[in-house]
Amino acid sequence: QVQFVESGGGLVHPGGSLRLSCAASGSIANAYVMAWYRQAPGKQRELVALITNGGVTKYVDSVKGRFTISRINAQNTVNLQMNSLKPEDTAVYYCKMTDRFGEVWGQGTLVTVSS
Repeated sequence: QVQFVESGGGLVHPGGSLRLSCAASGSIANAYVMAWYRQAPGKQRELVALITNGGVTKYVDSVKGRFTISRINAQNTVNLQMNSLKPEDTAVYYCKMTDRFGEVWGQGTLVTVSS
């Protein structure tokens, strides 16, 4: 089974940027959807952004215009560029793959936006 390792999280000031990466141990080329989710303390996990195998992207309203998801099948990597970060973006961010076998989640990376 493919496994994922997320990286790029950390502490950033409001207005700053971070780039999250999700590296897969195997091919993601056949994945229907690659997605980033996040879970803030005391809140439910929510979908942040997704990208289909056809390159269609969708974003939760709160990050539109600030976050960009990209998928590089040749590198088995999915990235999330996060700009103009806000304190409410603080959460653990997870990547998820959906393919014909089901879903696979990464272990998460913590993003903290604070002054």
